[in-house]
Amino acid sequence: MATLGALGVVYGDIGTSPLYALREAAKAASVESMPTPEAVLGTVSLITWSLIVIISLKYAVLMLRADNRGEGGIVALLAVLRVRRARPRTWRSAVLILGLVGAALLYGDGAITPAISVLSALEGLKVDAPQLGPMVLPLAVVILLGLFFVQRRGTGFIGGIFGPIMLAWFITIGILGLRGIIFAPSILAALNPTYALTFLLHAPPLIAFAVLGGTFLAVTGGEAMYADLGHFGCTPIRAAWFAIVLPALLLNYFGQGGLLLTDPHSLENPFYQLAPDWFHYPLVVFATVATIIASQAIISGAFSLTQQAIQLGFLPRLTVLHTASEERGQIYVPAVNWTLAVATLAAAIGFGSSDNLAGAYGIAVSLLMAITTFLAALVAIQWGFNPILVIAVNGFFLIVDLIFLSANSLKLLDGGWFPLILTGLIAFVMLTWRRGQSLSEKARSHVRESEKEFLAHLIEDPPARLAGTAAFLSSGMVGIPLSLTHHLKHAYALHDRVLLVTVLTAEDPRVSDEERIEITDLPAGMSRIILRYGFSESPSVPEGVRYAQEQAELSCGNLSEVSYYIGRETIIPTQQVPGMWVWRESLYAFMQRNAERSAAYFCIPATQVVEIGIEIEI
Repeated sequence: MATLGALGVVYGDIGTSPLYALREAAKAASVESMPTPEAVLGTVSLITWSLIVIISLKYAVLMLRADNRGEGGIVALLAVLRVRRARPRTWRSAVLILGLVGAALLYGDGAITPAISVLSALEGLKVDAPQLGPMVLPLAVVILLGLFFVQRRGTGFIGGIFGPIMLAWFITIGILGLRGIIFAPSILAALNPTYALTFLLHAPPLIAFAVLGGTFLAVTGGEAMYADLGHFGCTPIRAAWFAIVLPALLLNYFGQGGLLLTDPHSLENPFYQLAPDWFHYPLVVFATVATIIASQAIISGAFSLTQQAIQLGFLPRLTVLHTASEERGQIYVPAVNWTLAVATLAAAIGFGSSDNLAGAYGIAVSLLMAITTFLAALVAIQWGFNPILVIAVNGFFLIVDLIFLSANSLKLLDGGWFPLILTGLIAFVMLTWRRGQSLSEKARSHVRESEKEFLAHLIEDPPARLAGTAAFLSSGMVGIPLSLTHHLKHAYALHDRVLLVTVLTAEDPRVSDEERIEITDLPAGMSRIILRYGFSESPSVPEGVRYAQEQAELSCGNLSEVSYYIGRETIIPTQQVPGMWVWRESLYAFMQRNAERSAAYFCIPATQVVEIGIEIEI
């Protein structure tokens, strides 16, 4: 079942690439819009060996080994490298910035993929009815809008049929490809990689690079194999690829190539021309459903990435809604959903067709693949693998990635700027938030009273004590929370039981129950509680306090009557404190002001929350 599920989530994107990949590569290789046999054999051979080298060898064999306790993706790599708290202007901070750019690239990819996939599917309407061409873009906009609108309801109600539909899709495109191969068996010669090398060596450099850019469209979506590793595991992902996806894709690409050998005029849309006339319209519907599934997988991946980035402190706290109580991975992030919706609709309307969007597609994914290869090499060396072997293997794949990145860079002015602008904006937001958090904690540490001084004063001049338990949330593991000192200053009283609670995010995706909690007893009825959560988990302070009471025998009384004190910080940008430019500090202050309330993020009931206003200058 895991293998079937992987078909619907992991391979939706790469599985719909035959709609446009060979068409774009062959167009780039054609002379006067007519592909020669040498160009067809060369492009099919390039696509074949790109799938084998990049997807089969690099991702299926190599990258799936670089997991963080079963979790994959670029954020997991950053966690393994432990660069989250890297000091500025060190090599670790450079690696962190590179990783954050890679994470931001996933959002750029997520904005383009739904647009190009749905448009390419609907463009099949023009094969039999060119007069329907003007309807393609409006239909695509309606479908995309509907896709983003249903996100808030969760994907559980349709997730169960994703796998079977994609299995039927791969069987269908495989059969269609086999039909094309039967008409032109000579296309099988493209299995020989010399056709790819010969074409690249004899073609003019600009044409060769343009063909490589089109070829790369066939492997976009392959990065999902690694990003979704934590959801399905290594074995089901590999089994789905080698047993179903790769054979179906190769059959379809060879079938399209065979069609182009026999009928070069079918270059306008070789995927749909493979099908018999009676099957064109059903195939359009089927392809549209497949692209919707592919888009859904991309959007869900963006939600998961956002949750991990928030936990690791790379993004401000956003509202994360769990849409299925029995499925931890079923989440909905409204801010990300509607940001992606605006970007995707802008791409669809602005570029207008899958041909035009092909220019914007690929550059973000190729850069992401290069960054992932580099970070994986650092992880392998950190794990103790032979550096020479790591440099040789990852160096080879990095060279391949950089060749494709160079080829896709030719698309920069044809639309490649669009995902890069999105990437730059998101990476800038991430870096600003991280730097602002560092400056805020530095400012807190300067005014935070030390534990020793506070306790000495508490014992020397004890305040009135109130019945019950109070938990004060703190961002630091040492010192006294500002909310506690402010409360005592103005109330002249303290609860009989006082908990200093700090929530930490570990570099691992999940934390065991044994490592979840650390308790330190302090004088005067106080205790310090440190709660640890993995970057794939949702933190809950009340659950941590309950666990402390049950497992560590910490007396907290009636848990429904515990008062949680939280500092409501107001950030004051100022030039007097060294840090960031004031305008950038103002951006951080805006994000901090609009972030989700700490109480909601830490699952604290509103009736038990007491917020204390605190001003911090940075």
